[in-house]
Amino acid sequence: MTRDVALTAVLPTISLARIAIVVPCYRARDRVLDVLHKIPSEVERIYVVDDACPDASGKFVNQFAQDKRIAVITHLANKGVGGAVVSGYLAALNDGMDIVVKIDGDGQMDPALLSHFIRPIVEGRADYTKGNRFFELDSLQSMPKIRLLGNALLSLVNKLASGYWEVMDPTNGYTAIHAKVLRRIPLSKVANRYFFESDMLFRLGTLRAAVLDIPMDAHYNGEKSNLRIGQVLIDFPGKYLNRFFKRIFYNYLLRDFNAGTIQMLLGMLLLIFGSVWGIAHWVASASLGVAATAGTVMLAAIPILLGGQLLIAALNFDIANAPKRCLHVMLE
Repeated sequence: MTRDVALTAVLPTISLARIAIVVPCYRARDRVLDVLHKIPSEVERIYVVDDACPDASGKFVNQFAQDKRIAVITHLANKGVGGAVVSGYLAALNDGMDIVVKIDGDGQMDPALLSHFIRPIVEGRADYTKGNRFFELDSLQSMPKIRLLGNALLSLVNKLASGYWEVMDPTNGYTAIHAKVLRRIPLSKVANRYFFESDMLFRLGTLRAAVLDIPMDAHYNGEKSNLRIGQVLIDFPGKYLNRFFKRIFYNYLLRDFNAGTIQMLLGMLLLIFGSVWGIAHWVASASLGVAATAGTVMLAAIPILLGGQLLIAALNFDIANAPKRCLHVMLE
């Protein structure tokens, strides 16, 4: 797909929307100019964010990029990828953009795919689109095995934390969002660093915005990721757990009370009752050296079984209850 025909599929609809692209640029000096050159002419503004890059990428872009659409935002202190994207988001909102796309400056994300990310938004089928490198099995051959395993595990955990059960590849940074939805996200509270993409999905889930995966290939050129496995293992579990409980509270207790709420609460109560009853009587029986009666065992087993079934039903309800209605259309 060439640059000239990249957005042809969504014209003339695309001409009605003001599109901006945010390009975080940290240690990507060798590739950022090529990325900027490939951005289609239909894009109105390009925000290059120099997140206190040691290579002075922002100064480099100002010196050698000739595109008048480019505005360089420079951070005096490193804020992480999330902080860099938020700076670009705020600039786009301030300039009145309608759709804001995020593409990394390291060349792994093809700007020619832009139309695929924008089309569902302008057609009112999604509020937020994101890349999915897991859609085509053949494309996974180019992904480093450690990234493949890590992203697969994170995808499963993210489904629980965000409620988007049809979404894979949560750390994929190729995204697009409608400005009306972006304005409703508390950007000052979104995680600044590598948890940013996952946290965005959680925030979108609390708004019940429609999210759609876009199949894509990733391009790896031998560069090393700044994300460390040890860092993920230390930082991510607690953050995912925090977002999970917040989502359950927001969507099933505070903002709504539905069949899933009843199944979840009743299932937890039965499971806790059966477990506590069973453990207490097992300890008592062991201390006295007397076997528990069949009735005692059943009184512990039945609530545990029923509670487990109700929690499975609550999980099924949650999967079916994933947001599908387009929020920005309802806000018009």
